[in-house]
Amino acid sequence: MPNKTRGREKLVTCSSCGRTMPKDKSVKYSKMTVYSTELKTADDVKTTTYEDNRYCMSCAKHRRIFEKLKNKAIRTSEREKSAPRDRRLGESWNSGKRW
Repeated sequence: MPNKTRGREKLVTCSSCGRTMPKDKSVKYSKMTVYSTELKTADDVKTTTYEDNRYCMSCAKHRRIFEKLKNKAIRTSEREKSAPRDRRLGESWNSGKRW
């Protein structure tokens, strides 16, 4: 259960079914859509739109948004693990190793 020290939360409506719920119970899902004319010339026009949707728990579960957010979190954690770290931060230039 969330803390009750914040007072009354703002009410938001579900983008799918229209149910009204507190903001902290809703699931936020952002989606980026790119529209392009697919021309290979200088006349190519690209437009990007961002959609921020809020869903209630039942709609988010039905649309499998929880799985998408979970997979996104797993991918970002794997990138952080595989990213090369700067060696100078944690050890000296030699750190006891011989060439």
